[in-house]
Amino acid sequence: MTKKYKLVAVGGTFDKFHKGHQTLLEKAFKVAETVAIGVTSDKFAAQKDPIEPCQTRIENLKKYLEKKGYENFYIEKLEDPYGPTINDKKFEAIIVSEETQPRAEKINKIREEKNLPPMDIITIKMVKAEDGQPISSTRIRRGEIDKKGKILK
Repeated sequence: MTKKYKLVAVGGTFDKFHKGHQTLLEKAFKVAETVAIGVTSDKFAAQKDPIEPCQTRIENLKKYLEKKGYENFYIEKLEDPYGPTINDKKFEAIIVSEETQPRAEKINKIREEKNLPPMDIITIKMVKAEDGQPISSTRIRRGEIDKKGKILK
């Protein structure tokens, strides 16, 4: 099957690796020959609640990708919200959630200023927990839900 894009970007913290992350990645692998996965570094992610170390988050991601049989990817640490997408014209699309779509739009503005072609922005809906609220690492850390969105409290 021919993929629509040669190279797409997907990025995130990937803390408490959950169903929302899986959905984002599945979409990326459906449309792209190669997926560049940006994972926020410990320093960059420190702005959030206490989260798993970057190495742990990357290992969890790799385990999931191996289990799914995905091979056409590479993982990079992100030190800022944009990563290589603002400098590399090879990126054709970016896969984001509704929550991070404004960041993708900002990336395209920066690309435009640098005379790079805009990327297609592919937005997926937030994956909902049993209570109809989005699954998030924050909610999992708080013990409200599990990684599949099952209510715990």
